[in-house]
Amino acid sequence: MTQIRSVGVIGAGQMGSGIAHVCALAGYDVLLHDLERATIDAALEQIEVNLTRQAGRGIIKPEDVAPALARIKPTDSVEAVAKSDLAIEAATENEDIKKAIFRSMAPHLGEQTLLASNTSSISITRLASTTDRPERFIGLHFMNPVPLMKLVEVIRGIATDVDTYETAVTFARSLGKTTTNAEDFPAFIVNRVLVPMINEAIYTLYEGVGTVESIDTAMKLGANHPMGPLELGDFIGLDTVLSIMNVLYEGLADSKYRPCPLLVKYVEAGWLGRKAGRGFYDYRGESPVPTR
Repeated sequence: MTQIRSVGVIGAGQMGSGIAHVCALAGYDVLLHDLERATIDAALEQIEVNLTRQAGRGIIKPEDVAPALARIKPTDSVEAVAKSDLAIEAATENEDIKKAIFRSMAPHLGEQTLLASNTSSISITRLASTTDRPERFIGLHFMNPVPLMKLVEVIRGIATDVDTYETAVTFARSLGKTTTNAEDFPAFIVNRVLVPMINEAIYTLYEGVGTVESIDTAMKLGANHPMGPLELGDFIGLDTVLSIMNVLYEGLADSKYRPCPLLVKYVEAGWLGRKAGRGFYDYRGESPVPTR
């Protein structure tokens, strides 16, 4: 199997910073890249906060915090990331953006570099086809928030070879994660089940069956869910929910995956959930208040 010692992460948002966090904590040297240096700096600050919180809760040893932080190096260079043993793309859930990232790395890739995407819904086979090494390309779908969630979906494209798959599984498990194999179909396993549930909850709101509060309360208390589906949609980001529903709708050509018009309206309004301050709840006050 390919030996992984260094990891490059492209995208320093919530997912990318979380991936950098767990990789550094597991002993890997990490390069963290983003188009905006301010985004990288904010990510490093948040990683320090999260590591310190974990130490305070006894999840990790306090003496592990500083070494983990020291293993994460910011970089403005895609070329540097491309030389890593494993380069993980963790950009926004947009196929064109992801393909552009892999094309930009292509001239600079190390001979043995493995490529991975953290996509939550997009075809691994299609993404791999834009590279010079589809056999060394894999999907590694981490769950959000990465430091807390135990699962990583490992997705093979049609050309992914056995060594790449086995290396990816070993790598994910070295981070303390549990892996599950998912075939390369739209949205894989978790989001194939989860996101249509959120979309159906939005339809339930759209059709007046219940209010935001009643729908979330019903699912928390009636189905023992830790978070209601509308609250969860806000947490994920309604733009991401819409993107995944569109991938399902277009990829499977089944009307049951049609995005709810109300979801589309919220995204058009820029009410994307927690990150925007408003979604199905308004987060700008002391406590969240339903917007419908």
